[in-house]
Amino acid sequence: MAHLLILDALNLIRRIHSAQSKQNIDDVAAQLAATDITMQRAVKTILQEANPSHVIAVFDSEVSGWRKVKYPAYKEGRTAMPEALRLGLDQLQDSLFKLGIDSLVSDSDEADDLIATLVKPLMPNGHQATLISTDKGFCQLLDSGLQIRDYFNKRWLDHAFVQQQYGLLPAQLVDFWSLTGISGMNIKGVPGIGEKTAQQLLAEYGSLANLLSADASENKKALLAQQYREACLLAQELVRLKDDIPLGFNLKDLRYTPAPAT
Repeated sequence: MAHLLILDALNLIRRIHSAQSKQNIDDVAAQLAATDITMQRAVKTILQEANPSHVIAVFDSEVSGWRKVKYPAYKEGRTAMPEALRLGLDQLQDSLFKLGIDSLVSDSDEADDLIATLVKPLMPNGHQATLISTDKGFCQLLDSGLQIRDYFNKRWLDHAFVQQQYGLLPAQLVDFWSLTGISGMNIKGVPGIGEKTAQQLLAEYGSLANLLSADASENKKALLAQQYREACLLAQELVRLKDDIPLGFNLKDLRYTPAPAT
């Protein structure tokens, strides 16, 4: 049985770089060097803990993907990556390669969709996948068998986490975010529906599809969601991860061979 370890690379690197920039290191080259060293140390720890047979680091590209085309306001206002870090990504990818880890960067697709595509065929074939990320959006993939490890908080983002955090099943998360929106992505939900109301609606109706087709004449919040039907469906499309992107390689191409000790 294969065990694929997936690094949500920029999720890892940007948090490490942010921590370095707070260490009174003013020189951008020194910040990058410190980020590189800390990243390598973190990845070595992750590799030791996960003991994978296969591994890959997935990066976002600078090219706008299909979400931006569909919804031009997507991620509008998000803090840009520091320029020095952006220019240093090749160096960081080289460091990962020296550790035996290839990097995947698409010219047209977001890392999140690439990761969903990597995960999809594994579990039905008896394989295992572990994702290193703090991004809760990946919890929608938990029913596929994916394990999600939050390296920084030393916790698993699993079914119990979803229940504790949202009071929902992983299969309901896309519909939940379709109602509430996701501020970090500038995806709008339904005005006047927050997390608690969205939980209540999904507890009552089960899914967004059921909610939008129900007789809501006696439920003001359900009626409100129906009035914003198009916004809900757009948010649902944007939030749901695509898992059918042609990758051009097979699992065997990602076999992990530890780098020689130096």
